[in-house]
Amino acid sequence: MHIGLIGLGKMGSNMRDRLRANGLDVTGYDPNPAVSDVATLAEMVAALPAPRVVWVMVPSGPITDGVMTELAAALDTGDLVIDGGNSRYTDDAVHSSQLAQRGIRFVDCGVSGGVWGLANGYGLMAGGDTADIELAMPIFDALRPDGPRAEGFVHAGSIGAGHYAKMVHNGIEYAQMQALAEGYELLDASNEIIHDVTGVFEAWQRGTVVRSWLLELLVKALKEDPDFTRIEGYVDDSGEGRWTIVEALNHAVPVPTISASIFARFVSRQKDSPAMKAVAALRNQFGGHAVRKS
Repeated sequence: MHIGLIGLGKMGSNMRDRLRANGLDVTGYDPNPAVSDVATLAEMVAALPAPRVVWVMVPSGPITDGVMTELAAALDTGDLVIDGGNSRYTDDAVHSSQLAQRGIRFVDCGVSGGVWGLANGYGLMAGGDTADIELAMPIFDALRPDGPRAEGFVHAGSIGAGHYAKMVHNGIEYAQMQALAEGYELLDASNEIIHDVTGVFEAWQRGTVVRSWLLELLVKALKEDPDFTRIEGYVDDSGEGRWTIVEALNHAVPVPTISASIFARFVSRQKDSPAMKAVAALRNQFGGHAVRKS
């Protein structure tokens, strides 16, 4: 299978490498010529066999909107576009309708795995018609973790379902990171009795009910910078947590833990707290998200 991939940043470039390592041909396009396989989007489209499959991995919002407009003009009837970025699920219906006017198919896919996805595989949540999902299955199989097809992949529902599932995933992620960070701050403050904070977290990695990949990443971050002296306690948010709260309000579903984790990030922009340093360090560990150096 030969696909096009638009967007070769931290996630996109690693996805290109994983796809190629699993036997797929990939022609990647990025405005940065240093990482792009071709000079223009038109050259990428010309290199692909019909029906073309193009995976879009660019920032959500206006940048994704612009790419969809370009693809609507460049692709043909029967081609397939997959939006693997962090678009808001409500944008998927707009993009699908825009492409459908030209007979172009559309699938949305929430992707989790961050900068570690190249080695470990990605968690994939797809939305769209069954026939379109099946056409793209070689891509999903190459990107997801090794093992049975059910692991790391779900056809979550119709168009928009993939990004909706990823939105809720990220809301949960916010809350889990906040709980770990608050635990870190309490342990760190109890230095009259706790003498090895990193060791405590490391001990929790095996056998305890709180063991998780996020816990492992926190241990890694602590070993690299035990007191988080090289990082500010400022934590950004990329939108999904806010969208999760809006959806919860729309459905009258109580999400106090997720809501509190979002407001805690706002606190981080006013005060350099140890807990927020831990959250910032975790985001940098799993996603390569930028941090502010102290």
